[in-house]
Amino acid sequence: MKGTSVRIGPPPRAVELSLDGETLRVPEGATILDACRAAGVDVPTLCWGDTLTPKNACRVCMVEVEGARVLAPACSRKVEAGMVVRTDSERARHARRLVLELLGSSVDLSAAPRVAEWNAEYGADPSRFGSEAATVAQEPLVDNGLYVRDYARCILCYKCVDACGDQWQNTFAIAVAGRGFDSRISTEWSVPLPESACVYCGNCVEVCPTGALAFTEEYRLREAGQWAPERQTRTDTICPYCGVGCTLTLHVQDNRIVRVTSPHDQFVGRGNLCIKGRFGYSHVQGDGDG
Repeated sequence: MKGTSVRIGPPPRAVELSLDGETLRVPEGATILDACRAAGVDVPTLCWGDTLTPKNACRVCMVEVEGARVLAPACSRKVEAGMVVRTDSERARHARRLVLELLGSSVDLSAAPRVAEWNAEYGADPSRFGSEAATVAQEPLVDNGLYVRDYARCILCYKCVDACGDQWQNTFAIAVAGRGFDSRISTEWSVPLPESACVYCGNCVEVCPTGALAFTEEYRLREAGQWAPERQTRTDTICPYCGVGCTLTLHVQDNRIVRVTSPHDQFVGRGNLCIKGRFGYSHVQGDGDG
């Protein structure tokens, strides 16, 4: 009947907590990071993804919870009634500074958005570990025409593994191989991508926070020093290949498509695409190798 509302469930309960001295009410089940973002508090994170289950891998989002012995990862710690959280205490800032330094001294974070800003904000200086600091430097893997794997930039956040695995694609083409400092993201038996189970959906590229996985065009422009996000335009359109209706965001630089993403709030795929939606744009710009 017109005008009749249907109640599909009880409203979520609210939890009250203290965040940096301010009282805040958030839905039960929210994380500290959710609460911070609702309050406009900027807490840095690299491994968190809005379409993935938190892995607590990067440890950049650590905050101080009153009464707790150790710092808590804001991305996964659920809020509790009466919780007192400090996001900018000296202890939390020191932890973030050290994590940024350790990550920056071992991998190339130059392509990771906001890392340079965070280094400045927290006074992180990765170079203080010296030129002999152990790194994961290695040659980029270019074994296909669609995207490049530059694991010298990889922080082992596991986001690509989750996106390829049971959280989205269910292809399981990649996993973590090795142990300790020798841990790395790899195909089975380290075979080239064309010989693996990879279906080239590019959903791993979508979630990578550091540029370890990048469109071939993006990688080429970065190597040439010509990658310029400030000159890029973004245009939303609907994928023309089938009737599912996925939204594509075309990133265009110098009149060429250099990257394709999909809005994470788009209900059809929540940022995920197939090979056609992600990489099937070569016909638009007259390329024969896409």
